[in-house]
Amino acid sequence: MTGTVAAAGSHGTAVGVADSIDPGLRSGRVGQIDTGPLADLFDAVPRAVWLGAIVAVAGVILAVLLGVLTRRLLVRFGVPDAVEGTAFERTAREFGSSTVDVLGSLVRLFVLGVTFLGILAVGDVTVASGFWGRTVQFLPQLFFALVILIVGVVVGDKLQIVISERLTGIKLPEIGVFPRLAKFTVFYVAVLIALSQLGVATLALVVLLAGYILAIVFLGGLALSDLLKSAAAGSYLLLEQPYAIGDEIEIGNHRGIVQEVTLFVTHIERDGEEFVVPNSAVFETGVIRIRE
Repeated sequence: MTGTVAAAGSHGTAVGVADSIDPGLRSGRVGQIDTGPLADLFDAVPRAVWLGAIVAVAGVILAVLLGVLTRRLLVRFGVPDAVEGTAFERTAREFGSSTVDVLGSLVRLFVLGVTFLGILAVGDVTVASGFWGRTVQFLPQLFFALVILIVGVVVGDKLQIVISERLTGIKLPEIGVFPRLAKFTVFYVAVLIALSQLGVATLALVVLLAGYILAIVFLGGLALSDLLKSAAAGSYLLLEQPYAIGDEIEIGNHRGIVQEVTLFVTHIERDGEEFVVPNSAVFETGVIRIRE
């Protein structure tokens, strides 16, 4: 009888322990953890939204990093010093920016635009199916076209400054045309290349550019024929040196001591008077070197 009671007590204890075991353990789901509201949140938000958020965050970070990297590379290659004094740089500084900052901002905007298109594609937006293919092809072209335009404007401005500085000593009104012609020629070529990047037919513009260059050469040759003659004569005088500074010479009706010989003119001084004789006169009338 005692054995029977003990058996019954043991059975009751076993039943109580079995009842106290978690149902999840009895069913074999030992490795699963109930995440509660967090799992509900993940289930409630579509997967495309999560992917879009990841693409957005990655795109913003990449845009910032590439913008900073672009600015540092431009500074390292001396771009700020190269564009100093150009009209584009002055305009940018009026708005509290610079050429380097503008190019860095373009890079950031390009990356952000690609990121936006990536979000549309990941989200499977209805308009993205046709919009994605066309825009992916057009966006890089637009980016490079803008960069080409900015570079063309900066290079044109800088070329005008350099040519103006080189021709500062030449006191001829026609000389001032050359820096502006060089500037607008670079502008025109930059616009031509930018339009070709956008897929615009540029054959007519190329023909117009060829006619423009021929007109510059022809009209420039007519307008500056005397200047070109003096330059050719000056090149000969500087190379052969038939007379030098300190020599007494006579060119046409002008006689005196040579003070300076440049590419275009010869400076002669006599009795407090200075004659500036075009070098072309040396070929036209000849030169007499006076020896005492």
